[in-house]
Amino acid sequence: MSEMKRSLFAAPASDQEAEVSETAAAQKPGRGSRLRKGKGRKRLRRRISLAFLPTLLTLGNAVCGLAAISVAVSVNLPWPDEMKLFAAGVLIFAGMLFDALDGSAARMTGQESRFGAELDSLCDVITFGTAPAVIVWRLSDVFPQKLSWAIGVLFTLCVLIRLARFNVETTEEDPHEGFDGLPSPAAAGTIAAFAIAMPDLASIATDSVYPDFVHTLAQAALDASHYFIPCLAVVLAYLMTSRFQFPHVFQQLVSGRWTTHQFGQALFAIVAGFLLHWIALPIGFCLYAFAPPIRSVTRRGRPGSEDSVVDEDVDEDGEP
Repeated sequence: MSEMKRSLFAAPASDQEAEVSETAAAQKPGRGSRLRKGKGRKRLRRRISLAFLPTLLTLGNAVCGLAAISVAVSVNLPWPDEMKLFAAGVLIFAGMLFDALDGSAARMTGQESRFGAELDSLCDVITFGTAPAVIVWRLSDVFPQKLSWAIGVLFTLCVLIRLARFNVETTEEDPHEGFDGLPSPAAAGTIAAFAIAMPDLASIATDSVYPDFVHTLAQAALDASHYFIPCLAVVLAYLMTSRFQFPHVFQQLVSGRWTTHQFGQALFAIVAGFLLHWIALPIGFCLYAFAPPIRSVTRRGRPGSEDSVVDEDVDEDGEP
């Protein structure tokens, strides 16, 4: 009975409070407009912050590239050359992370623009064009200086061509599932991976835990790297300007469109990383860089493939 009384008497009170609040709101007509203005300012600040997010990520890519160059050529850091190149390689990988995130952030926030695409390419030239060339110059000292300089310049110029072609040929409707030619981040990451693996390889060559034949193999790999990495840079430069098809690994990872074969490759990479540590990094990047061209060339030579059928339908004069 007491609860019923409470409820009966509470209803008029609530109605009375509602009337009082309405009267107060009528007496203060500017309060609602101020609240709406405050909410509008918050939404505007949120939109501005979202608009700046892709640009900040893109500029972070450029900062990583400039830092990689600075560390690689620094004479003030009290580090051995191997550690300087290791840090430069890590910074290039940090730039790759920023480069992967800025496009996704622009699409998620609806801030895709021509300005962002051009700024992204300019930053890529620093991180994926100039910084790897500096690493090539610093890693190898067995070739004449002019030849090493020419190899680094060739790599950077091919990055410029690759990015310019990508900007011209990529449309807004592009699904971003693959690339024509090796992407410049992957080419730069391949060289950076070797710079990261060098200290680990040097420790294996001298660590008493490993047997003598492992010491010999590691030392031979270190000696061969001074010849191999400049030659690798030339091959990567060619692959960037080629028309071989390369998958967009990050886009496939984000979208969740992974095949069973790709899951097997990921599992293999995890096991290899556990066993080989940093040495697994250049192996994985070389597999990504060279597997599609090798697969494409071998398919062309098979009878019954599309390329061979096209070649058989065309005579020597080029007429069908």
